[in-house]
Amino acid sequence: MTTDAVIRRARAADVPALVDLRAQMMRDMGADTGDESWRADAAAWYRARLAEPMRCAAIIAEVPGDGVVACAVGTVDDHAPSPRNPSGLRGEIANVVTFPAFRRRGLARTCVEALLQWFDAETAVRVVRLAATADGEALYRRLGFSEPRDLILERRMPR
Repeated sequence: MTTDAVIRRARAADVPALVDLRAQMMRDMGADTGDESWRADAAAWYRARLAEPMRCAAIIAEVPGDGVVACAVGTVDDHAPSPRNPSGLRGEIANVVTFPAFRRRGLARTCVEALLQWFDAETAVRVVRLAATADGEALYRRLGFSEPRDLILERRMPR
């Protein structure tokens, strides 16, 4: 890992950087980010979630002189309790991304590890999920992630 990066929880002042990193992630995944109207909605989402520290944590890597260069975002979702999950709470990690010039330094891994510590120490979450890209799969498997027991399906709603 790079030794000059500060790993910390994001604050409201970091919202613009979180939106920029989200745009980078979407570009990396082949999405067209040319229409920037979504940015205001994303900024509002981050501001609202960061105000709920027991339900959301955004961990950032900040490099002096360069600013925020990587992040990982964790949320706690509320579901009906079950025998396997008595609290009904489930964690999700998303928006794991590093700007290209700062990749291969362990920043994303460190941000994800900090999120896992948050889930463990500050929430009642028993299961944490994420959607892995081909580039990130090996990292997540090294961190203990595996296929869920249940078949996960999705349906996009026509709008």
